[in-house]
Amino acid sequence: MLLDSASLWFRAFYGVPASLTADDGTQVNAARGFCDMVARLVRERQPGGVVACLDRDWRPAFRVRAIPSYKAHRVDPSMGDPSSPVGGAPDAEAAPPELGPQVDIILDVLAAAGIPTAGAEGYEADDVIGTLCATESSDAIEVVSGDRDLLQLVRDEPTPVRIVYIARGVSKYELYGPEDVAARYGVPTARAGDGYAEMAMLRGDPSDGLPGVAGIGEKTAAQVVSKFGSWDEMIGAVLDRSDQRMSSAVRAKMAKAGEYLVKAPEVVRVAPDAPIDWTGERRPLPHAPVDEAKLAELSERWNLTGSVDRLVAALKGEPAP
Repeated sequence: MLLDSASLWFRAFYGVPASLTADDGTQVNAARGFCDMVARLVRERQPGGVVACLDRDWRPAFRVRAIPSYKAHRVDPSMGDPSSPVGGAPDAEAAPPELGPQVDIILDVLAAAGIPTAGAEGYEADDVIGTLCATESSDAIEVVSGDRDLLQLVRDEPTPVRIVYIARGVSKYELYGPEDVAARYGVPTARAGDGYAEMAMLRGDPSDGLPGVAGIGEKTAAQVVSKFGSWDEMIGAVLDRSDQRMSSAVRAKMAKAGEYLVKAPEVVRVAPDAPIDWTGERRPLPHAPVDEAKLAELSERWNLTGSVDRLVAALKGEPAP
């Protein structure tokens, strides 16, 4: 199980009451919510291992070079520390100041519990997840995220990849495989992951600052993608006026967006080869914390007792306390 960690702790921060604090007044709602979510996921999905994937750069330079508007509307130059997992000046994401200290707490808890983290300098967590999927040749993978961009990773071969989509919350997650993505978005089942990414490039995504092709919405984008076997084949049809699979109206819209279409794949597709660095040992899911004394200390200091107890019970396969 690969965790899109920021997706979970942002969701916890905004979904768990801010009134939850440690004895020193530090807000701990995100830390408690994160532990509870991981505990529930481990209990329900029963993975053989868990990796918490991190953003080392939430707005990578290579994506900004390709499309300068990428996430530009989220930048808050006044906030944060450049080394922080939630971003930092001068190109920081507008993360609430109460969240940063809790991310440090979460990382300490993960380390003591024995759940490794993985990141890559200059890359987003999506790229770390994409690389771990691309390089996995034996085990099935489940990716936990509220970011639908990761639907591009679904596959059956060489090993199954499924997305545990938590946009409506962990208790109401949706499990997506190729058939589910095809049914929901109208892309071909045989290449549902690639088809979703291509549809997203055409449709665009205002939340990420991606303009898409003017005049082409999600439904039309899916219809266009479904007529071709690859992105290159589709782009070729823009130039080949004799290709009857593309209408003249769609061809004109795509031709007008030609510069964007050349650059979009570098931004939308996750990297399959990010240089991953690990914190902690990648191993099967621990059935007991690797550092019980440290975990107990963290639990007491940050008022996380109930949440950490539930996480430990889930790791051990015991009933929730």
